[in-house]
Amino acid sequence: MTIEEIKEYCKNKHKVTEEFPFGDVPICYKLGGKIFAQIYPYEHDKKITLKCTAEVGQFYRMVYPDKVVRGYHCPPIQQPYWNTIYLDDFPDDELLNMIDLAYDTVFAKLSKKEQKRIREDEDFIWYHQ
Repeated sequence: MTIEEIKEYCKNKHKVTEEFPFGDVPICYKLGGKIFAQIYPYEHDKKITLKCTAEVGQFYRMVYPDKVVRGYHCPPIQQPYWNTIYLDDFPDDELLNMIDLAYDTVFAKLSKKEQKRIREDEDFIWYHQ
């Protein structure tokens, strides 16, 4: 997938905002004010960092040890909850699944009130239950 396709996929998820809280890079995608994806679109070093649970993060690091690492930019205490994926030759379907899981992980951590507000929106479609 191209960086533009990944950006579009993230932007098209329900109630997501694209923001630049750290400057031009990374490009951050948020749900309910919480980041679930950060894209680093460098031509020589394309990568994305995605939110995850510690268990899911470890699973992907074991399955793709040469492509998926702990969130490279995070303090050690947060690293188990973020995966950085190096995008060269990474399977598209797996990447989309990981983005969906990141979105779902952030959604699950939102307050019940915020979850209800998002769910009650007429355009909301829940993909992962």
